Amino acid sequence: MSAWHSTTRMAVGLSRVSTAEQGQSGLGLEAQQTSIRAYVAAQGWVLVGEYTDVASGKDDHRLGFQAALEACRRLGATLVAARLDRITRRAHTLSQLLEDGVSIRAADMPGADELMLRIYAAMAQKERELIAERTRAALAAAKARGAVLGGDRGHRPTTGPDAAAASLARGVAAERAAHRLALDIEQLRSEGVRGQAALARALNQRGVPTPRGNGAWTHTTVARALARIN
Repeated sequence: MSAWHSTTRMAVGLSRVSTAEQGQSGLGLEAQQTSIRAYVAAQGWVLVGEYTDVASGKDDHRLGFQAALEACRRLGATLVAARLDRITRRAHTLSQLLEDGVSIRAADMPGADELMLRIYAAMAQKERELIAERTRAALAAAKARGAVLGGDRGHRPTTGPDAAAASLARGVAAERAAHRLALDIEQLRSEGVRGQAALARALNQRGVPTPRGNGAWTHTTVARALARIN
């Protein structure tokens, strides 16, 4: 083995978007790759490979994901993603990878060790499960009231849209956004980012979308978001 390989830590980048995210997410493939490259350079590592997937994070058989893992195992490299959920949305998958000796890092959590990654993944998975449960309950309640669910079936309802069901859906979406934002802000604070203006700059740098999905974070939007979270 050459001296270069024995003294230089190598990294493999992995980026992912789902088909639904394309054109909508503020953290697209190019933005993720930029974040990964900046993180690797800051660590003084060498990026020896980059892989991408356009698929759900629930699919652990993604071609890019599996190729990146193979490269990490073969080269002894660290798997780096812009965000932890770009690697997998399954907490048990992440835990198994770490148990198997795969070194993993997320660019948006530069100070996180393996224990912190496990905790974050478990929290994120629990959040998704709770949201799914609430969504199913809201849809069941709307259906019980006679609301028409689903797409166009070739007919028009005799009554207008169910305002209560729409309100429930908006509430679930708002709660989900607030909880995900709470995780982002908690991570920033753990890294020493304090103050609404500083949080706004950090959220913009990391491509975290605002509650409305457009525009940039300001100290005012941060203050409103914090009030909603609280």
